[in-house]
Amino acid sequence: MSVNSIALAYLVAAVFFILSLKGLSSPVAARRGNLLGMLGMGIAVATTLTITGNWTLILSCIAIGAAIGAIVAQRIQMTAMPELIAFMHSLVGLAAVLIAIAAVNNPVSFDLPEVLPAGNKLELFLGTFIGAMTWSGSVIAFLKLSGRMSGAPIVFGGQHMINLLMAIVMIGFGLWFFFSETTNWTAFFTMTAIAFLLGFLIIIPIGGADMPVVISMLNSYSGWAAAGIGFSLGNPMLIIAGSLVGSSGAILSYIMCKAMNRPFLSVILGGFGSDGGTQSASDGTQKTYRSGSADDAAFLLGNADSVIIIPGYGLAVARAQHAVKELALALHEKGINIRFAIHPVAGRMPGHMNVLLAEAEIPYEMVQEMEEINSDFPNTDVVLVLGANDVVNPAANVQGSPIYGMPILEAYKARTVMVVKRSMAAGYAGLDNDLFYMDKTMMVFGDAKKVVEDMVKAL
Repeated sequence: MSVNSIALAYLVAAVFFILSLKGLSSPVAARRGNLLGMLGMGIAVATTLTITGNWTLILSCIAIGAAIGAIVAQRIQMTAMPELIAFMHSLVGLAAVLIAIAAVNNPVSFDLPEVLPAGNKLELFLGTFIGAMTWSGSVIAFLKLSGRMSGAPIVFGGQHMINLLMAIVMIGFGLWFFFSETTNWTAFFTMTAIAFLLGFLIIIPIGGADMPVVISMLNSYSGWAAAGIGFSLGNPMLIIAGSLVGSSGAILSYIMCKAMNRPFLSVILGGFGSDGGTQSASDGTQKTYRSGSADDAAFLLGNADSVIIIPGYGLAVARAQHAVKELALALHEKGINIRFAIHPVAGRMPGHMNVLLAEAEIPYEMVQEMEEINSDFPNTDVVLVLGANDVVNPAANVQGSPIYGMPILEAYKARTVMVVKRSMAAGYAGLDNDLFYMDKTMMVFGDAKKVVEDMVKAL
C-alpha cells in the first residue's frame, strides 16, 4: 500500500472508533457501537499487516490470542465482567511495556534511528511507566474484584510519602535514561521496576466500594500508555485509538468521582479510599428492624400503583436479573408503573447494573439513571432494593459521615421500602444503613434470585 492509502485506511478506522464510542453512550445503540469498533479495528489490523513482514509469525500470534479470547468470552459469567475488564487493562499495560523494551533494544526494527533521539526516549519513558503502573494496578484490581484478595483497603503509615518518594525516584531514573547518550539499560529497567511496584501501592489502599472508579481510571491509563507507544512507533492509528481510550476513560472517571463525591485529582493519584479503612458498622446502640417474607413483599408490590426497583451487587452475585425481569413484567401486566433506578457506581464497574439488565432484555425505557428518577421517589408507593447498600444509605446526608455528600438514590423518601439482603451486614463502605431501620422499611432475607422467584410465584 502507498503512504496515502495507509493514511486513508487509518483515518477510516479512526472514524469508526469515534462512531463506536458514540454508539456505546446509549444502551439502545451499544450493539451497533460494538460492531463499528470491531470493523474499525479490523481495518486497522489489516492495514498494519500490509506494512509489516513475517506474516506467519504475526498471524499465528493473532490466532492464538483470538482462540484464548473466544474461550474466555464463552465461559465468563456476566457477574465476572468487572474482573475480566481489569484483566484486559493489565494486558494492554504489559503490551506497552514489552513494545517499549523491544524498541529500546532494537530501534532499527521499528524504523527508529540506531541511537534513539531525545523525543523517542521521552515517549518510550512515558509509555513504559504508565504501562507498568497500569499492569500492576490492574492485577490488584482483578484480585480484589474476583475475591482472590480482600476488598478492604490495605493501609500503612507514611503510605502517601512513600509513594511520592518512589515516584520522584522513578522520574529521576527516567531522566537519566533520557539524557544518556547511549542506551542506559540500568536506568530504564530500574525505572520500569519502580513503576510496577508503584502500581501495586497505588491500588492496594483502595477499598471495594471505590472499585468502579478504579476500573475507569485504569481504562484511561491503558489508553495513554498505548498512545505513548504509538508516538514512538510513528503509528497514527495507535495514537488515535489510545487517545480515545485515555480521554474517554478520564471523562468516565470524572463522572464516577462526581457520583461518589470524590476529588478528581486524588483519584488520578490513587490517594482516595486510603485514609480511614473500613468504618465501624454500628455506633454500639441496639437497633430494631422489621422483617417479612417473600409473600409479604409480593402482597405490597401487587397492591401498589408505582414501584421502583434498585439493583445492586447482591443481584449480580445471585444472578437474579432474569428473575427480576419476570417480576417486572408481572407487575407491568397488572398495570403497575414499574421502573429501575440505576446509581452510577452500583456494582463493581461503571454500568455494571445496566449490563445485567440488558442481558435479561429488560426494556430500556424502564431503566432510569439517578438524576432522572430521584425526584420520583416521594410519589412512589414501593421501592424494592435488591442487594444494594451504600448507594441508598441516608448517611450520605449526615455531616461527619464518611460518605457525606455522596449522591444517593433517595429510596428513603418513598412510602414503603423493601430490602432484599442475605443479612444485615454493612456494605463496602463498612457503614450501617439507617434505611434498614426505618418504620417504612421491611427486610426480606435470603438469596436475591430465590426471593424474587418466590415473589413472582406469589403474584
